[in-house]
Amino acid sequence: MAAAADGGTYDVVTMGRVGVDIYPQQIGVGLEDVETFAKFLGGSPTNVAVAAARYGRSAAVITKTGADPFGTFVRKALRGYGVDDALVGTSEHLPTPVTFCEIFPPDDFPLYFYRFPTAPDLDIRPEELDLEAIRSAAVFWVTVTGLCQEPSRSATLAALEERSRFTAREHRQEGGRGITVLDLDYRPMFWDSPQAARDWVKLALPHVTVAVGNREECEVAVGAHDRPADAARALRAAGVALAVVKQGPKGVLALDDSGQVEVPPAPVNVVNGLGAGDAFGGALVHGLLAGWETERVMRFANAAGALVAGELACSDAMPTESEVERKLQEAPDAA
Repeated sequence: MAAAADGGTYDVVTMGRVGVDIYPQQIGVGLEDVETFAKFLGGSPTNVAVAAARYGRSAAVITKTGADPFGTFVRKALRGYGVDDALVGTSEHLPTPVTFCEIFPPDDFPLYFYRFPTAPDLDIRPEELDLEAIRSAAVFWVTVTGLCQEPSRSATLAALEERSRFTAREHRQEGGRGITVLDLDYRPMFWDSPQAARDWVKLALPHVTVAVGNREECEVAVGAHDRPADAARALRAAGVALAVVKQGPKGVLALDDSGQVEVPPAPVNVVNGLGAGDAFGGALVHGLLAGWETERVMRFANAAGALVAGELACSDAMPTESEVERKLQEAPDAA
């Protein structure tokens, strides 16, 4: 069994995409005109693990890299951020992916994924999973991208099914444990169609307790709805205990057994919006583990996302709890 650094179980285990982000250091120009780049650890579930570790949570990520220098960089970066790399596998025939972006604030950040012929993190196989680490983690986090092709699809569903069985049997009486999150994280370049993604998301939703995504991702998951509240209700009807609909400059809406919560966005001068959702996710995990009320969790996660949106990097910019609390005091309606 893989365990946290202190010998116990992990607070959070994420599963899925990893790579190296190659970000331009010139803002407002196309890649053809960029002169210098910076290298960062990347991949949405990987960044969520990094964000959780910044709050002092023991974290690990189930993923794969290539047997190459970028794979070595990924492992070193994870350890540097306090994320256990014990669950990171190696593909002998696929290279570690790299991702380029262009930065046109405040809301245009084109991504260029180099994951050909496929990525090692989509080559995770069911028999390679550390099921004990998945079962025992307080939070298990997966993404829709992990469902886009085999064998990652089968591995993701197998992990969710195992987690669901164990949660029902063992975690019901353990407050704060047994949280399973599906990041709706729809990337159209990885799918044949939105309907194909919806078909597989439909199989995953009954096994998760939390679903989180923006309005477009919620539409892919449960169909078009005129209002965010309707999308949240559709996710709840699919079996989710907490539905979170991110609305960018309109804030965030959450729906659970206690009712509906809407919180406004945190103020930010956007530099690079690509890491905001991952920062939101790590903060969401932290707040859920802390047992905070839903409104407090959403405000905290909003502020964390805003902090990272104001920076160039994603993983490097993940904030501490004290930094998020200071950011919350900038909000117009801060208590």
